Amino acid sequence: MTLRIQRVRELIRRELGAILEKDFTFNGKLVTIHDVVVTQDLKQCFIYLGVLGAKDGNEEEVIKKLEANRPQIQRSLYKRVILRNSPQLLFRLDHSVERGVRVLHLIENLPPPAPEEDVPTDDEQGTKIDG
Repeated sequence: MTLRIQRVRELIRRELGAILEKDFTFNGKLVTIHDVVVTQDLKQCFIYLGVLGAKDGNEEEVIKKLEANRPQIQRSLYKRVILRNSPQLLFRLDHSVERGVRVLHLIENLPPPAPEEDVPTDDEQGTKIDG
């Protein structure tokens, strides 16, 4: 990935976060931008979102709301980020944070390790000298 693509990704992520925070409410849900992936030709931009505080299946409502307002979001974004080709925004759910929290919870609830038995090492056993 080129440095230019990395800079465009970060700029889009930062500006889109500000737009979503300022212009949209999600009824008690916290929407975070996990990642932005831009194609090499800058024609498409995949926005990976996390939704916290939503019941099962309610995350799709957030995506539907963003898809319905995509033209307005793109206009606002491309007033802030000036590019020759303005990529089309495509919103996707990203469940990686929820999976990570679940794994951390499992790790925290593991039973403590069993204590090691005192097994003498070669140095502690001593060596028998014939003589």
